[in-house]
Amino acid sequence: MGLKISESAKPYFAMVCLQFGYAGMNLVTKVVLDRGMSHYVLVAYRNGFAMAAIAPFALLSERKVRPKMTFPIFMQIFVLALLGPTIDQNLYYAGLKLTSPTFAGAVTNIVPALTFIISIICRMEKVELRKVRFQAKVVGTLVIVVGAMLMILFKSHLIMFLRSHLNGDASSPAGDDYLKATIFLLIASFSWASFFVLQAATLKRYSSQLSLSTMVCFMGTLQSTALTFVMEPNLSAWNIGFDMNLLASAYAGVMSSSIAYYVQGSMTKQKGVVFVTSFNPLIVIIGSIIGFLILGQRLYLGGVLGMAILMVGVYAVLWGKEGDEEEKSEEKFVDVNVKICKGSNAKDNGLSMPRIDEEVDVEMQSTGKAKMVVGLL
Repeated sequence: MGLKISESAKPYFAMVCLQFGYAGMNLVTKVVLDRGMSHYVLVAYRNGFAMAAIAPFALLSERKVRPKMTFPIFMQIFVLALLGPTIDQNLYYAGLKLTSPTFAGAVTNIVPALTFIISIICRMEKVELRKVRFQAKVVGTLVIVVGAMLMILFKSHLIMFLRSHLNGDASSPAGDDYLKATIFLLIASFSWASFFVLQAATLKRYSSQLSLSTMVCFMGTLQSTALTFVMEPNLSAWNIGFDMNLLASAYAGVMSSSIAYYVQGSMTKQKGVVFVTSFNPLIVIIGSIIGFLILGQRLYLGGVLGMAILMVGVYAVLWGKEGDEEEKSEEKFVDVNVKICKGSNAKDNGLSMPRIDEEVDVEMQSTGKAKMVVGLL
């Protein structure tokens, strides 16, 4: 017998699997970046592979249901490509190259908090301070940030950099790199959070998810290629063979762009952007465990404590979002019942009125006949 997954568990299973894909992408990408591959070239190849992987499915499955392309929707797709493939991926890879997958993942754990704030500003999330579910989402988001800060500051070169500046000592190159990487990763996190919110808004107007993902990857390929020609004028940087560079580009394109955009878009339509981004902290947890078991990396007490706090924060946010889903389903149920009641009342009124009319007609006919009889007499 095959393993069966309930409908309610499928979104959670899909998002957890996606985080495993992201964690693997971080490890593979770090290897090729350390070997000297340009992150600009990597982003261009990644989006090219992503577009090639998802375009056939979009052409075959959505050719009859694809909405009409308008200029506002085209501009939204252009901005999506700018926020995701171009800004986020380039800055994230730049930060990853200077640090480690664990550190990069820890900094980007701020994405759920940023997405939550942007969603409130854009009125995608209701502000209901008196409800326990909303309070759980707020507290859970703050807990995620605290857990991320613990993982960032404990046993990292960044804390040494801050201490050296406070003491007036000369800063180390590693500390400078970690400071630069932190800035890159924070900007990338804000761009990624904005991407999620804009993607949710675009899907309401352009509901074909595969076609939208394909066009975002296509525009991302054009933008990142143009950026690469500016930042990497040496054409030899584009050289790629059947090696780790090709594997990293293809893996990141297929798993972390084409599949990820489609799954995230589907879950955004079904559960909302806060639900999707609340799984981001799992990337650093999965990456840390893989690094410890396979790569022999050290796990510090602060990192383990940070991971435990992250899990608590993720659970709190998901519990709050599940309450929102229950309230929405109850509201839909009430609306359906109200419509059914209104329809039945209208039907009853429609059935009773003809009976009244028929009785009036019978009375008028009998009255007319009586008058005729009286006249004859």
